[in-house]
Amino acid sequence: MVGAPPPGEDGSAATTSNSQTPGDKSVAPAHPHPAAAGEGGHVKAGKLGLAIGAIGVVFGDIGTSPLYAMREALAHSRSGGAAELAVLGTVSLVFWALILVVTVKYVFFLMRADNKGEGGTLALMALAQRAIGKRSTLVFFLGVCGAAMFYADGVLTPAVSVLSAVEGLGDAPGVAGRMTPFILPITVGILITLFMVQARGTASMARAFGPITSVWFLVLAALGLFHILDDLSILRAISPHYGALFLIDNGILGFILLGSVFLAVTGAEALYTDMGHFGKAPIRAGWLWFVLPCLMLNYLGQGALVLSDPSARSNPFWEMIPEVIYWPVLILATMATIIASQAVITGAFSLTQQAVQLGLLPRIKILQTSESQAGQIFVPSVNMAMLLGVLLLLVLFPTSSQLAGAYGVAVTGAMLVDSLLAWFIVRRLWKWSLPVSVLAITPFLIIDLAFFGSNLMKIPQGAWAPLAIGGGIVLLMWTWTRGTQLLTTKTRKDSLPLTDLIEMLRARPPHRASGTAIFLTSDADIAPVALMHNLKHNKVLHEKNIILTVRTMDRPRVSEADRVRIEPISDDFKKLVISYGFMEQPNVPKALNLSRKQQGLKFDIMSTSFFLGRRSVIPSAHKGMPIWQDRLYIFLMRNAANPTDFFHIPPGRVVELGTQVSV
Repeated sequence: MVGAPPPGEDGSAATTSNSQTPGDKSVAPAHPHPAAAGEGGHVKAGKLGLAIGAIGVVFGDIGTSPLYAMREALAHSRSGGAAELAVLGTVSLVFWALILVVTVKYVFFLMRADNKGEGGTLALMALAQRAIGKRSTLVFFLGVCGAAMFYADGVLTPAVSVLSAVEGLGDAPGVAGRMTPFILPITVGILITLFMVQARGTASMARAFGPITSVWFLVLAALGLFHILDDLSILRAISPHYGALFLIDNGILGFILLGSVFLAVTGAEALYTDMGHFGKAPIRAGWLWFVLPCLMLNYLGQGALVLSDPSARSNPFWEMIPEVIYWPVLILATMATIIASQAVITGAFSLTQQAVQLGLLPRIKILQTSESQAGQIFVPSVNMAMLLGVLLLLVLFPTSSQLAGAYGVAVTGAMLVDSLLAWFIVRRLWKWSLPVSVLAITPFLIIDLAFFGSNLMKIPQGAWAPLAIGGGIVLLMWTWTRGTQLLTTKTRKDSLPLTDLIEMLRARPPHRASGTAIFLTSDADIAPVALMHNLKHNKVLHEKNIILTVRTMDRPRVSEADRVRIEPISDDFKKLVISYGFMEQPNVPKALNLSRKQQGLKFDIMSTSFFLGRRSVIPSAHKGMPIWQDRLYIFLMRNAANPTDFFHIPPGRVVELGTQVSV
């Protein structure tokens, strides 16, 4: 087990199976879809409904890239986008980036590497760990980095997307120039409103995602077709040699240019992340037959416009909109960017739930916002942290061009993690030969490293921001997992094996109390802290005692038939193991009712006491982690959600017994 179980204040935990590794938009999590999820996470809807839903949720991010990608790539070329080669080369690079990164890597290759129908970095990491079959620090580290990069991307996407749409007010007919001072305040107002409504749930808004985004893509295609006629020679850009000539012509600047070109494919990892909610076929069909053609028509149209009118290179998307429909397109663009932001926010909620289950983060308050839709959750702390992060970015980078300098490095980092993890899949799970595996993975690694390296060149222009955000999250996750491992090791060292305790109780029987006692613990082989303290201070043992362990498995969901397992230990003790997938929320009372039906476990929850061992952790300068990291771990532990709420245990039936331990 690579990641140790996440202990509560009581020491109880959701433990991971031996074959599972904690790990995103990978670690990602999948974005919830408006339809109710069926078995395996796939929504119960017709093929057309799934395709439209996928267009709204999966392609929202990549669908807003035309607002700024072409502008940034042209602006950073040696000629500033005025030369013919700059235009042809930029459009060529965008086209082949969409083909190689999105179509080949994600649609045709990585979507084959699903974990029981689920995709994303967390699912890929669990799959890689299962393929290896043993503890892997490398896989764990890659998983943490992938998750951290997703959070960084989740903060940047709302800021750059919404701001790039609202900036259209600067050239709007009738108010051109006069609205410029209000662009940033309007953007801030939209984003604050978006984050504030998350607590109400997003099911009603989500129903409109697909149709609105579909209209947006149709508008992109129509605008592109309209302007391709400005200069049909733009069709030459489909040839890859123009992209190669453009990079060579720009020298070292050409390498840096790749970072701007990459803006056209941000959001590509969502195809893999959301596979579990929509299935492979709707996502592939939506991309190949609708989204990709619409995007390419728009980029070709932008290129043709700049070829015919070089002055349009400063803002080609907004320059291509006829004045008569400018305001409707502006409103539609703003709605599309809000949808793209919503998808990232809900993805962050889903990722957090998975990270908590896998032991990467402490227990966090997670609220269900819909009784019928399992994917509809709200995480208050993450929502507030993301809002503060977005507002801080807007203060530091008040224009979309400045934000574009920060954007990209987080996404390329997550994509690089996906490619590295895919190596373990093709070699160990699919059992491809070494030469075939190298031939399959190396091209993706070269592309990812090129894009990642080019984005790193933009550190002075703002790429430091997502790296700082990601680094902070990596530190939090590493501190939590390391501190948990140390605490678990110390607990096992200082604890008494459960079998030894049972033998002692047989030799010297304590007083017996009526009813059932359930002791939550992360390790069912040692005597729970709460049990030891109950015997020591209360000198009593219940008639029936259940040692309960909650496990998180290396697959997204666990069937009801495999949910509970009971193992008798003695006349007085039973072990009860409740298993959940890393995309499920634990509910102990519900699982106990299931065990009563399936396993014949006899108990009345209102006459049952739940014993939790509350640990008070103190820092130690001479063992484990540095003292500052000890204090950080203790801070995280103290602010973790109450285990009673997290496991949905009736508060009136809980008894907490404390102990002190140093790390």
